[in-house]
Amino acid sequence: MKEYSGNLSAQGLRLAVVVSRFNSVFTEQLLQGALDAARRHGLDVEKDLAVVRVPGANEIPLAVKALLARPIFAGRPDAVVALGAVIDGATDHAMLINTSVARALAQLGLESGIPVLNGIVCAHSLDQALERSGSKAGNKGYDTTCAAIEMANLLGKSLPQEEK
Repeated sequence: MKEYSGNLSAQGLRLAVVVSRFNSVFTEQLLQGALDAARRHGLDVEKDLAVVRVPGANEIPLAVKALLARPIFAGRPDAVVALGAVIDGATDHAMLINTSVARALAQLGLESGIPVLNGIVCAHSLDQALERSGSKAGNKGYDTTCAAIEMANLLGKSLPQEEK
């Protein structure tokens, strides 16, 4: 039996983080978690990490698509992390945003072959958003960045390369 898995070494990887400014009290904590994960796992954040800020979660997929098409380093990023916070209100607006953004991010990853990880907090309340942005439920930015590092290593180094 052959088994493949990625590892959590970010050395030599190039990561992009797209972060929403809306609900910045939460998204800035998510970004700090992402930066912490990248540093702890060996990424040179000054050289190999790009942060792109967008107005809200709905704008994240378009920015990700642009990042995947343009060389922001010496080439495309090895993985992209999407960070935002969408909190339920009195209408279905939050559900519509969460669903469309999640589908778009998944599709971008599938089409590009580059891991696109969804670290958007989808919460029913401010308390839930706070819990997922760095308090008792951890930090979704940290967790998502770890997953991005692992997937970049799996797809870039661990799986057998395509035959030409």
